Amino acid sequence: MATRDRDLERLIPSQNPDININNIITNGGSNSSSESVSPVISSHHSSSKEAMSKVIRSWASKKFMSGCVILLPIAITFCITWWFISFVDGFFSPIYAHFGVNIFGLGFVTSISFIFLIGVFMSSWLGASVLGLGEWFIKKMPFVSYIYSASKQISAAISPDQSSNAFKEVAIIRHPRHGEYAFGFITSIVILRGSMGAEELCCVYVPTNHLYIGDIFLIRSKDILRPNLSVREGIEIVISGGMSIPQILNTMDSHAVRSTGPGKFAVPPV
Repeated sequence: MATRDRDLERLIPSQNPDININNIITNGGSNSSSESVSPVISSHHSSSKEAMSKVIRSWASKKFMSGCVILLPIAITFCITWWFISFVDGFFSPIYAHFGVNIFGLGFVTSISFIFLIGVFMSSWLGASVLGLGEWFIKKMPFVSYIYSASKQISAAISPDQSSNAFKEVAIIRHPRHGEYAFGFITSIVILRGSMGAEELCCVYVPTNHLYIGDIFLIRSKDILRPNLSVREGIEIVISGGMSIPQILNTMDSHAVRSTGPGKFAVPPV
């Protein structure tokens, strides 16, 4: 140790004789150790702050997205409902405004009551006669008759009267390739006659744009998968883009369905 002190005295000239070499060594060692520890502590604090800020940002973003997911369907439902009420209210509200009555919603109530009365009237014998006469005039018009016929078939598909449904059953067919399936509706049954005899085919309508546009396929009855779904449930699945489809679909045998009749389903045991 004495030899080390003498070497330091030769290398480091000291102007102040009162300064002890041991103090220089001790102070220098402590300063160097404190200077080396302080950056480690500061970097540890900065990393902790960054980690905390990331956790807070992640938590805030998740809660914000959860709020958007909850409020988005409510906002869409409110906007569509408000638009529908305003649209229907606009039919009779000008009549009330002409008489100086400006009450929002009064035209909507009047329109709903009018539609209900039309349904009651058309269900009677007189209403059916008037409707038949009006359809006779419409069918005489060249271009309007096609629009009316297509619109009537679409409305008949969702009619609560089961005897007038254009969609008889829900069908699943193998289309367009092997291992892929398409969701459709059986609309009618066709007898195809040829040299080999007659064959029964089902006319399956596969929607490609909600319910208004689609493709028509003639498929043998035994090649059609019939799920245990009603026509109304099938329409809801198509309109919702498949989001309301059940996770498990049970298919029924074609002979059992034929014995129960179109539009009636014998749900098989699970």
